[in-house]
Amino acid sequence: MRVIKIIYTRIWLRYIKAQPNFSFFVLSFLIAAVLPVVGQKKQISQARDILKSRRGVEQAENLMKGLLKDSANREDKRIYAIWFQSVLLQYQAVNEKLYMKQRQDTAQFFELTRRLFSVGETLDSLDMRPDRKGRVSLDYRRDNAEKLIKYRPNLFNACNYYVHKGDFKKAFEFCEAYMDCARQPLFSDYRLDSTDTRMPEAAYWATYTGYRMNDPVLTLRHRHLALRDTTKRELTLQYMSEARRWLKDALNAYFFPRLMDYYTQHRQYQDALNVVDSALAVAPSSNLFCYAKSTVLFNLERYDETIAMSDSLIAVCDTVPDPYYIAGTAYLNKALQLHPLRQKKQLKATYQHARPYMERYRQLAPDQKQKWGPALYRIYLNLNLGHQFDEIDLLLKNN
Repeated sequence: MRVIKIIYTRIWLRYIKAQPNFSFFVLSFLIAAVLPVVGQKKQISQARDILKSRRGVEQAENLMKGLLKDSANREDKRIYAIWFQSVLLQYQAVNEKLYMKQRQDTAQFFELTRRLFSVGETLDSLDMRPDRKGRVSLDYRRDNAEKLIKYRPNLFNACNYYVHKGDFKKAFEFCEAYMDCARQPLFSDYRLDSTDTRMPEAAYWATYTGYRMNDPVLTLRHRHLALRDTTKRELTLQYMSEARRWLKDALNAYFFPRLMDYYTQHRQYQDALNVVDSALAVAPSSNLFCYAKSTVLFNLERYDETIAMSDSLIAVCDTVPDPYYIAGTAYLNKALQLHPLRQKKQLKATYQHARPYMERYRQLAPDQKQKWGPALYRIYLNLNLGHQFDEIDLLLKNN
């Protein structure tokens, strides 16, 4: 650098002698403008020599990162191309060690993977910019895309790696990096949206990791794609519904029933009760949530509370059939808990309470014979109501 300065100084001194009115300030300015360009060329040349030798390629990366600290260099494709090549050589060296089952830092390997894609995508965004005449010359896209598409599965593998490590933040970032490739022009020839069958699974893991971080926004970000993974759709709906609850969304009519179905199918009744109580805290007058709570209480065998909740629904609207069925069935189950000999009076009273609910349910839902028929059969039999019993008995026999 010192030699270069001397040469340029001599040149400009000669120029000054020829131009006695030339400003020393202008001279200093021109020298200051030229020297960084000379320094840039030197560092680029040095980095290229390092890449050719394939030794200490980390130094080549650091040289390019140093150049990019100057905002004037941030649109220079050559710098990003050398940076990409330096990271690629590091990645390949570590990958080879892993392939040979040599001891290697797996986390370092995945970080190199992500950095490689980040630099490659940035280079491509510069590569596709038109020149002053509006022309686009994609000098790097084809070769870089061919390289990166082979390594892309490691972004997915990194997601799984960090999920098992419990580092959900990093897992989410790698999931997003994997999915983001589909929208990158760099990979446009591969049509990843339609050809990559693992995209819904990646979206599921993004949804899961967002949920594990208790972040409703991240949980919901990729929900539409995650729902396309049919093997995990119920879990996705669960996470989505929980996220809605965190957002005080009162769990809208689409997610709430599906979440309740999920908990019911898996007999997770206490979890279902927690969700419905949270929903009722936001919308205490919602008939949907009240009915859901009566059903959950029934499944928890809390029959008196079930009946009370059903009665409150009937008081609001006495033409909806389901609350009658839930309340009547709750009474019938209470009857099963009584001793037929020692608790005769209580048993009879319980069946008497169940009767009006089931008879009203029959009126409101005549097509639901398979539900009210056996229930009324039991009620009339235990209350010794011969005429009514005969009618139901004949009805069931002819069904």
